[in-house]
Amino acid sequence: MSGVMEHVDVSVPIRTAYDQWTQFEEFPHFMEGVQEVRHLSSTMTHWTVEIAGVRREFDAEITEQLPDERVAWRSTGGTQHAGVVTFHRLDEHTSRVTLQLEFEPHGAVEQVGDTLGVVDRRAKGDLERFKQFIEGRDQATGAWRGKVDRPQP
Repeated sequence: MSGVMEHVDVSVPIRTAYDQWTQFEEFPHFMEGVQEVRHLSSTMTHWTVEIAGVRREFDAEITEQLPDERVAWRSTGGTQHAGVVTFHRLDEHTSRVTLQLEFEPHGAVEQVGDTLGVVDRRAKGDLERFKQFIEGRDQATGAWRGKVDRPQP
């Protein structure tokens, strides 16, 4: 497995940053390669992405969600990846959004891309575009404030 960790500081309150992140259908507006995300249930999403010219579809399960703190997920088939995004209050109007990803590169193109740091740059770019998206709106496009408890081992 490979991994990446990036963060960005956004000039919005933590609730606004968190609420926007829970609007998965909006991800194509700021995540490179994400064509569509559909909410299937409170804990399942379906993704359509294009990576290095290859279109992939997969489901991801939200494994933990704590309002204003974190959202964690893992793929349930196909592309193997997992991640967590955490939210930290820096002050009343500024929040830090930290994204951690673990993934299994498939095929030569993805393995070369991983070696060259393509995923790191893409994650950094996605967070910068998230910053522009949320700061340009100054409010979330919606919110899901439900809680999903981490499964017990």
